[in-house]
Amino acid sequence: MSQKTLTESGREGAVAAPDDASAKRWWILAVIALAQLMVVLDSTIVNIALPSAQADLGFSDGNRQWIVTAYALAFASLLLLGGRIADLFGRKTAFLVGVVGFAAVSALGGAATNFEMLVTARALQGAFGALLAPAALSLLNTTFTDARERARAFSVYGAIAGAGGAVGLLLGGVLTDAFDWRWTLYVNVVIAVVAFAGGWVLLRNHRDAANSKLDMPGTLLVAAGLFSLVYGFSNAETHDWGSPATWGFLVAGGLLLAAFAWWQTRAAHPLLPLRILLDRNRAASLAAVLMSAGGMFGVFLFLTYYLQLNLGFSPTRTGVAFLPMVAALMVASQVSTTMLVPRIGPKVVIPLGFAVAAVGMAWMTGIGVGSSYLSAVLPQLIVTGFGLGLVMPPAMQLATSGVMAEDAGVASATVNAMQQVGGSIGTALLNTLAASAATDYLVGKDPTNKLVQAQATIESYTTAFWWSAGLFAAGALIAFLLFRRGVPEQDPDAAPVVHM
Repeated sequence: MSQKTLTESGREGAVAAPDDASAKRWWILAVIALAQLMVVLDSTIVNIALPSAQADLGFSDGNRQWIVTAYALAFASLLLLGGRIADLFGRKTAFLVGVVGFAAVSALGGAATNFEMLVTARALQGAFGALLAPAALSLLNTTFTDARERARAFSVYGAIAGAGGAVGLLLGGVLTDAFDWRWTLYVNVVIAVVAFAGGWVLLRNHRDAANSKLDMPGTLLVAAGLFSLVYGFSNAETHDWGSPATWGFLVAGGLLLAAFAWWQTRAAHPLLPLRILLDRNRAASLAAVLMSAGGMFGVFLFLTYYLQLNLGFSPTRTGVAFLPMVAALMVASQVSTTMLVPRIGPKVVIPLGFAVAAVGMAWMTGIGVGSSYLSAVLPQLIVTGFGLGLVMPPAMQLATSGVMAEDAGVASATVNAMQQVGGSIGTALLNTLAASAATDYLVGKDPTNKLVQAQATIESYTTAFWWSAGLFAAGALIAFLLFRRGVPEQDPDAAPVVHM
């Protein structure tokens, strides 16, 4: 290992002293994982509580989606800015401010007395999440410098990122059944107190890009571009694809992001240095995160409806029904990051994971009006979860490994942005396709017939599952074409990595 690597790693505070580092590293992982869980939970925990919140606050069905979308819009559009702030002003500072802010606006949302107050709180949650998430991932990236330990740490982090949505459904169901919908927001205060205390004691502050300045034109272009893209796809749920509110925002988003890419080649202190995207394995990993997040919503969103509306599951039982998928994902994440990718490389492992997930989703299309959870849902969930466990944790690790220290925050933010944008696009796309399938099925049939209605909903779910399977299959092909052969080599000058 080069002297330069030792110097940089020492500066990062990750390998300052072996006894000190080994004592703290896993506690730091626990704190980071807890904070990440809080951010990921909030993309789904409120979903199960929405009917109760709607009845309590009296907002319309048309406004209901904005409780979910406000969070995704703010989160996705501010992530790159949040990552750069972490690099410029210090990751510990960004992490702690993000945790405190997230807790405060969660309490505000829990105390909401009307729709406007709840939507505002959700948007502010997204903003503080955009500061917290990249700081957490870059702290993980710079804390674990030993290659094997780093793989284990990322398997835990990736499993939480992948399974957090399902855990959110479970926790949302339990809290709504046991207490009140408001506790799906108040619970963040409890989590944040623990994460803040751990972060205050354990973390060190580093400002690897302290000499840089914020790229304000780049910030405005990418924030507006991501906002337009997510907003356009969100409008596809409530408007037609031919509506200017849908395609107009999508076109504007594409043009703004193209302008952002052009500006990054000219800016003195670019928000997203293009060197981060030019590495082939990193670009492939970011595409894998985007595709897996897009397809995953087919599992969570429509299976939640199927279990509650068709099989009569309670919110809590619905959450429990997802746990086998979580378990399979966590097992696969350990296997993929610590055993498979270090031995045979991502070109085989990640496409294989996508293919397995595609098989699981295609198998899920066999559900019917009177299907059993044990035969028509459980095995398919386990297969899909195992496949996603082979994709998400190694893709997240490869997307952030080998970057220069001053780019760690923004590289981490790019991963989070891909996950958020992928999920938002997946939700809108699959929702629209599912609604069209139900409408097409009802043509020429009696829409008042209960059995016909039930079969129409099954048609909408299975259509969404087929499209999810298609997204995963496309992910397998893209990953196979883009990833380099063999085991990824580590750049000895890249700050986070130390050779074994």
